[in-house]
Amino acid sequence: MWYKVGKIVYNYRVLLVLTLLASTIFMAWHAKDVKLSYEFTRAMPTNNEKYTTYQNFRKKFGEDGALLVAGIQTTKLYTPKVLQAYVTMQQQLKGINGVQDVKSITSAVNLTVNEETGKLQPTIIFSDSIFTQPVIDKARTTFEGLPIYKYILYNPTTNAYLCGIKINADSLKTKNRENIVSKVDAALATFEKETNITVHKSGLPYIRTSLAVKVLKEMKLFLVLSVLFSAIILFAFFRSISATLLSLTVVAIGVIFSLGTIELLGYTISILNALIPPLVIVIGIPNCIYFLNKYHVAWQHTLSKKEAIITMISKMGVVTLFCNISAAIGFAVFGLTRSVILQEFGVVAGINILLLFFISLILIPFALSIMPPPKPRQLKYLHNPLATKLLTRIEGWAINHPKYTIGGTLLVVLISSIGLFKLQSVGYIVDDLPKNDAIYTDLKFFEKNFKGIMPLEITIRVPDDKVRLGDKAWRQFAYKLLDKVSELEDSIFANPNFGKPTSIVDGIKFAYRAKTANDTLTYLDAEAWSLIKQGVLQQGLSTTADTTTGEVSLTPTTALSDNNKKLLQNFMDSAKHEIRISATMADVGTLRLNETLQKIEAHINTILDSSKNVYIASASYAKPDSSKFAVSITGSTVTFLEGSNYIIKGLKESILWAFVLIAACMVFLFRSGKILLCSLIPNVIPLLITAGIMGWVGVPLKPSTVLVFSMVLGISIDITIRFLVNYKQELPLHNGNVTATVCATIRQTGLSILYTSAILMAGFVIFMFSHFGGTFALGWLTTLTLLVATITNLLLLPVLLLYGSKQYKK
Repeated sequence: MWYKVGKIVYNYRVLLVLTLLASTIFMAWHAKDVKLSYEFTRAMPTNNEKYTTYQNFRKKFGEDGALLVAGIQTTKLYTPKVLQAYVTMQQQLKGINGVQDVKSITSAVNLTVNEETGKLQPTIIFSDSIFTQPVIDKARTTFEGLPIYKYILYNPTTNAYLCGIKINADSLKTKNRENIVSKVDAALATFEKETNITVHKSGLPYIRTSLAVKVLKEMKLFLVLSVLFSAIILFAFFRSISATLLSLTVVAIGVIFSLGTIELLGYTISILNALIPPLVIVIGIPNCIYFLNKYHVAWQHTLSKKEAIITMISKMGVVTLFCNISAAIGFAVFGLTRSVILQEFGVVAGINILLLFFISLILIPFALSIMPPPKPRQLKYLHNPLATKLLTRIEGWAINHPKYTIGGTLLVVLISSIGLFKLQSVGYIVDDLPKNDAIYTDLKFFEKNFKGIMPLEITIRVPDDKVRLGDKAWRQFAYKLLDKVSELEDSIFANPNFGKPTSIVDGIKFAYRAKTANDTLTYLDAEAWSLIKQGVLQQGLSTTADTTTGEVSLTPTTALSDNNKKLLQNFMDSAKHEIRISATMADVGTLRLNETLQKIEAHINTILDSSKNVYIASASYAKPDSSKFAVSITGSTVTFLEGSNYIIKGLKESILWAFVLIAACMVFLFRSGKILLCSLIPNVIPLLITAGIMGWVGVPLKPSTVLVFSMVLGISIDITIRFLVNYKQELPLHNGNVTATVCATIRQTGLSILYTSAILMAGFVIFMFSHFGGTFALGWLTTLTLLVATITNLLLLPVLLLYGSKQYKK
């Protein structure tokens, strides 16, 4: 069959290559439009409870991850020069297209009573355009006397100050966010230059944008390095510029197809998808080596290019096809997970690794047909004395010392198994960055001075029976509820992992303090309710009752200003039945997050009287009971870390799928249970050893490291397929003598296995140049696993064949 395929490919090579050229142009046209991804929540399935809870929150209250923060630590802020520069910086930030609002001490307001109307009015505290020290000192006294800003805009203990820059939500979804962040950086840099005070930057918009830019830069770096490494090894292997350029052309077309596929499927370049182009190069090069190696061997026997090309396809077509299928399976199984970002990665990688086979099958025969025959110096690698010596030793060890091979393998497996119990699964929002990276150190600055800046949102919806009470009963319930919200805020802030929460309660306290000049900020029930009813919160609220249902709610008056409408929208839903508590938290990681949220849930249950009266959406997937408080704990932080858990879980599932599907391919290819067992053992052991080493050296299971296992299983099985196909072909030629067949197989396939393994390992070494810790770990873990897989396939696999085939003569 494959001999006929070889003749068809050779006879129609011009038509096939023109079709490939047209397809490449089409894919290149789409590849130019591929975009970066800025989303964290794509890691979760859209039907996940926490995902839907977060999306519902965004519909009601807007984007919670839209705040970019800038922080400074200095004792000189309250001096004319520095404060003026700070004001100028804020003005520059407000002038940036895409910046929605800026909050800092220089935009802070105080509420005062208008003597004529008796109503509250806001006034800017640092309102002077020209600052003198007496004016600054007076404003500072006023500002620091307002508890609402303490630990939000400043930390009096550490002299740290925070500036919050809210980015337009629509701009965050486009490439324009890079331009916005760049202009913000420029404004902050100007302040740094004028004052010589370091500005620390963080917040999800900044982190996401910076990471996306780093991902794109690294993808380009990896492409250059993978091409460079591959070119060096190929030239050292073939001693031929034309063979090197041919191989690089094959993988270059593969890269174009991969980027075009991402765009055509409507995907974007995420931190995972960015790995696909260099992976295509790394995995595609062995295809070229397999084909060219067989072509050179056939040329030596036939001295005819046509016959050598047809023989190359007939001998290597099925091997290369199944190698690509197994490698594609190793990636495509990610598409079976429930994580969107993994599904995209698996689909694109699986499709394009399979396409590499057809690109190689079309382009290499065409190029060889127009290239001159190989010269003698280009065939010297077929008789490499160093490699031959190494293979002879491997052959001797496998034949003469099988018990030592088995015993050594069992010992290593035992030690690795102990390391498995030390493995931990944990992820952080910025854990892939080195500890000296500015993104990481700046995040730690905010955690140290403001206990973190990662968003955490809590919403409390009152029971339906409560909002249908009469006005008097509702009034009694309302101020009790506000007291409970205040108590909950205090309990959250007492947790060392959480910054100071804010809600509508803080606005009421602020207004109450201004109205009564009360420094204690405690509630007097009647007066607290009076403030709400009179619309004291900047004259923005009144109560209305539906005469039909008796339902009472807090609603904005017609006199409500735009700013005050935004205040209400930020902390109450449109129906005025749901209260939002907005907090910030440290990047505690996936392990501590659940423990931390459980503590908050315990506080909620206690403060809202009893767990019998509370439904917590984040802790239960049951339908909410309308007679209970409906509490949701959500936010970008929760969804991101939940997404990390989904990726890790999905990757674990993908390993099982890869194992099953690859096993099915091996059964189809060899039709032997013994061969199946012999093929799987040498490829499972490297995975076990790698997992054990991770446990011993403390590398955690996270998305970037779990990726190694199913990926390497799909790649390393290629070595096994190549070895076993040759073994199967040689067995009849040696009259069923297993020992002789194993020796011949090691000699015939060992050289190409060594070279392809060297190229694969060198290709994955480039990931060790990554700025991301996870990608760095992916590089050395994959290289290590491939090294072990090469050893087990060249040494352990022959031993297993010998032990499993006693019916043959030795």
